[in-house]
Amino acid sequence: MAQIFASIKSTLGALAILCFAVASAAQAQDAEPLPDLFLGNADAPIEIIEYASFTCPHCASFHTSVYPRLKADYIESGKVKFIFREVYFDKFGLWAGMLARCGGDEKYFGMVDLLFKKQKEWARGDGDAAIVGNMYEIGRQAGMTDDAMRACMQDQENAQALVADFKLKAGADEVQSTPTFIIDGEKMQNMPYSEFQTILDGKLN
Repeated sequence: MAQIFASIKSTLGALAILCFAVASAAQAQDAEPLPDLFLGNADAPIEIIEYASFTCPHCASFHTSVYPRLKADYIESGKVKFIFREVYFDKFGLWAGMLARCGGDEKYFGMVDLLFKKQKEWARGDGDAAIVGNMYEIGRQAGMTDDAMRACMQDQENAQALVADFKLKAGADEVQSTPTFIIDGEKMQNMPYSEFQTILDGKLN
């Protein structure tokens, strides 16, 4: 237990320093966009970009109720290329994004699903230390070690790059709320599965 608290304390110290990294990213004018992480066929006839925050309840609702059907019917069948872009409206959303990348690209979308599914469990801690502890518990459930998570959460360069990428892409698409969807270049707000189905089937037919 003492080792766990020490790990969390170490992470919190690094996360405090990340404020400087985030501020620096906000000033960056020449940031290079990071490669998008996506699911599905890279050459699918339809492209969906989702902008979402890990602390957004509506995003969690989409990922637990609508997204599984969208994935089964359109992404896994090769009809849709699904790009996920993180939005950082608060520090906890950034921390969750950093944690999601700890397992590498292959495990990223599994971590995204887990963070949204368990959002109410980790995002409502009483203070920063509690929330970081909750995040560590999510990571352990995904098979990550405390050392690996601490290394990810202390990576200031990565934090700066993530924030710069968010500001660059979300700014270009004028994203002001989450979840926001860009379907073949057209911006849309959250909607039930039936509306997604109508739009996507209309494009495919």
